[in-house]
Amino acid sequence: MSDNKTLILGGVRSGKSRLAERLATESQLPIVYIATATGDDDEMRDRIALHRAHRPQHWKVIEEPLHLASALKPHANDSCCILIDCLTLWLTNLLLHPDPMCFTAERTSFLEILPRISSKLILVSNETNMGITPLGELSRRYCDEAGRLHQEIAAQCDQVILTVAGLPLVLKGSTV
Repeated sequence: MSDNKTLILGGVRSGKSRLAERLATESQLPIVYIATATGDDDEMRDRIALHRAHRPQHWKVIEEPLHLASALKPHANDSCCILIDCLTLWLTNLLLHPDPMCFTAERTSFLEILPRISSKLILVSNETNMGITPLGELSRRYCDEAGRLHQEIAAQCDQVILTVAGLPLVLKGSTV
């Protein structure tokens, strides 16, 4: 199996981003890093700053919180490694967008472009559905949508990895 498309799931501070960055570096391809986070509060701005400081300067970085398919399209057939961190932040941005049609349009566009990407692709996302059902309507919708998104992406990926305590557990594909 080629491991051309890899989905890395894990909880907060599970080591998923570190693993994704390692795999991207090991690909020995030029790296296009697509970041979806937005710095809406001081703590998140600090997290973003840490990620920026940790990334090598020669990586091409695209900060795109909403239009993921549009950010992917120019690199879909490049001889590069595209690393997207993080799909659940992107999902949050879409769910909180004032235009409810933005969610459907952007999610659909992303899932449609995914099979057409021939570049090496590494997708990072938080696994949120291993606990109790949340109390709030938005939280439940978020978990439902994350679960659906992960299932659809995992079906298209060559490799799926769950990361816990910095340890990768390969669910699909070859070992890391």
